[in-house]
Amino acid sequence: MRHVAHAAFIATALTFGTAAQAQAPQGYPADYSKIVDAAKKEGKVVVYATTDAVAANPLIKDFETLYPGIKVEYSDLNSTELYNRFIAEAAANNGTADVLWSSAMDLQVKLVADGQAAAYPSPEIKALPKWAVWKDSAYGTTYEPITFVYNKRLVPEADVPKDHTDLLKLLNAKPDFYKGKITAYDPERSGVGYLFCNEDIKDFPQAWDLFKAMGKAQAKLYTSAGAMMERVTSGEHLIAYGIFGSYALGRSKKDPNLGIVLPKDYTMVTSRVAFISKNAKNPNAGKLFLDYILSKRGQDIIANKADLYSLRSDVEGEATIKGVSQLIGDKARPVPIDQTLLENLDQTKRLAFLAKWQQAKKGQ
Repeated sequence: MRHVAHAAFIATALTFGTAAQAQAPQGYPADYSKIVDAAKKEGKVVVYATTDAVAANPLIKDFETLYPGIKVEYSDLNSTELYNRFIAEAAANNGTADVLWSSAMDLQVKLVADGQAAAYPSPEIKALPKWAVWKDSAYGTTYEPITFVYNKRLVPEADVPKDHTDLLKLLNAKPDFYKGKITAYDPERSGVGYLFCNEDIKDFPQAWDLFKAMGKAQAKLYTSAGAMMERVTSGEHLIAYGIFGSYALGRSKKDPNLGIVLPKDYTMVTSRVAFISKNAKNPNAGKLFLDYILSKRGQDIIANKADLYSLRSDVEGEATIKGVSQLIGDKARPVPIDQTLLENLDQTKRLAFLAKWQQAKKGQ
């Protein structure tokens, strides 16, 4: 397998090799070489991201191979931390990160709506789904199913929930068995967790009943998918709700005891949203990095080396749109990147949600 993968990488590199020397990838505008030259003078690209550094590493290495002389300075942050750090930088008016790449789709759209992003029509737009591009600024980069994960050793086969209703019934039927054994994102501390809850409320009429059942089961809440999966595989918890399929797939390859469920009633599909900051210190390098992660080369690595699920329909592999479709057919529910995401962030709505969530945490 390693030799096959290595050969495939060489073939891809050769395909791109001429393009790299010509300074403009095939199909790009002829004057793209000016962006490449300017980026090389900048010498680096500063990326703030919620994508785990381990998952992003194959992308970073390949980008630096494709564009020698441009280093990627990568900061792996949780979604709320990323947003707050960027806002503080923008307020200080002393330059910001060049690229923001976050799974908190609503927070990313808010930053674009607030004028914090540079408008940049990527040459890759034509290869992307229409719902994944907003205002030539915000770009979806992945197609990630949101899953349940469970401990195969400790969860009885009959208990494995196939959809959201199954999980609700399970928690109501066996509250003692699953007490303290369920885990999920914390919507009070995690931008991603808040987004997931709001999307569930739209798609699942009994969402609040499920949240209350989790409260009665004394579900443990976290801001990190990694922490949740570690505790599921150790047996401290048994089922984790709302886990990125990308992280679940990567972890399951190392630990076969981690089971993954793509809910059969609907599977929310989210995308890590990237944009170039209006106040980027290295704007040309930012353009190169954005175009790279949207390119077929970058997306192939996203799917087959980073397990992050490719957004492009022309990429093959398990972690792709085709791969998801084979598992759940038409049950995928992509969250579109548009102004409707801003509704989640309305302060009145947020306060009302948090008040209701506090009660649900108590099982009420």
